[in-house]
Amino acid sequence: MTTQAPLVPATELAARNRARFPNESAEYRQARNALLAEEIELRRHIERVAAQRRQLPPGGEVPRTYVFESENGPVTLDDLFGDKDTLVIYSYMFGPKREKPCPMCTSVMAAWEGKVPDIEQRVALAMVARSPIERLLEAKKVRGWTQLKVYSDSDGSFTRDYVSAEDADVPGYTVFTRRDGTIRHFWSGEMNGEMADPGQDPRGAPDPDPLWHLLDTTPEGRGADWYPKLNYRRDA
Repeated sequence: MTTQAPLVPATELAARNRARFPNESAEYRQARNALLAEEIELRRHIERVAAQRRQLPPGGEVPRTYVFESENGPVTLDDLFGDKDTLVIYSYMFGPKREKPCPMCTSVMAAWEGKVPDIEQRVALAMVARSPIERLLEAKKVRGWTQLKVYSDSDGSFTRDYVSAEDADVPGYTVFTRRDGTIRHFWSGEMNGEMADPGQDPRGAPDPDPLWHLLDTTPEGRGADWYPKLNYRRDA
């Protein structure tokens, strides 16, 4: 059993910071080092939460054989694992009544498209939506995606069990494990609009879309009324 060495206080680490930039004031440097200490604490808190997540007891055994439609025909949840022991499923908002995919879900998936080869070194990854597979493949083609794998939950049984009991057109992030032939639920994002803090859009933590992390480093921030679009052409 390994024992973790005591952590140096974040304020002490921040005091070692030698970064300086042209014409900055003493007031700026003092505030920036105070912020740096908070950033160090945030990094540590993210790791504590991740460690707590990894230590969850076994989740519930998957109760049935879920069947999805793929580009090449029907596949089961077990098939989605491939040769991996862990499967991440992102359920995106593109139900049969929706004319186009959700722009926010599309932003998340666009960020992951180029990382699929890296992700799949560790775990299996699948994108699932309620629309027929033909619609999902056409939308994927429009975006120019070649690496994300999309699947249709055509009968909605998976969505009702693991995303929305009401089969609502909402996003979901679900992780499953397969050990000794048994598939279990490991973790799902469970934050919802009722848990949002005042003045903030509902969102989980950590946010799966790096778009927001980048904007959080700017003076303008995320903004209160801006969201990604599917298309930025003026004539669209």
